[in-house]
Amino acid sequence: MAYENLDEDLVNELLNDGRASLRSLAEELDVSVTTISNHLSALEDEGVIQGYTPIIDYDALGYDVTAIMQLKAEGNALPQITETLKDHDQMISVYEVTGDYDIIAIGKFKDTDDMNDRIKQLLTDPDINQSNTSIVLNAVSENEQFELETDDE
Repeated sequence: MAYENLDEDLVNELLNDGRASLRSLAEELDVSVTTISNHLSALEDEGVIQGYTPIIDYDALGYDVTAIMQLKAEGNALPQITETLKDHDQMISVYEVTGDYDIIAIGKFKDTDDMNDRIKQLLTDPDINQSNTSIVLNAVSENEQFELETDDE
């Protein structure tokens, strides 16, 4: 059966329920289990689907402080600094960006003392020229994903 938007629809179904069985996905999308399995494998091989992980409520686990760090770095040190940040357990996002700063990193911490200690450790790097840290007061939206557009819409 030809199905124009099968990959997009499959991704959208998985966004709604990442634990859905192949059989339930096949029934929902009106194709065979084999077709779903083949498309799912292809999406994984292509790196479109990179894994299946739970969405964690860090606040519920005691990580009540979210900090957003903006860093200016020496140009040649940028890869090293971003790698250090990426490898830090409590950094949930690290971006190389344009604008006044070179890096934006978002971290989750148990309290402001924990945040202060971790940030001070990170900022000992002499290749970080300037930093600006903001603490999130209220997470209005976080870890959101969006459904893919299809020709059917």
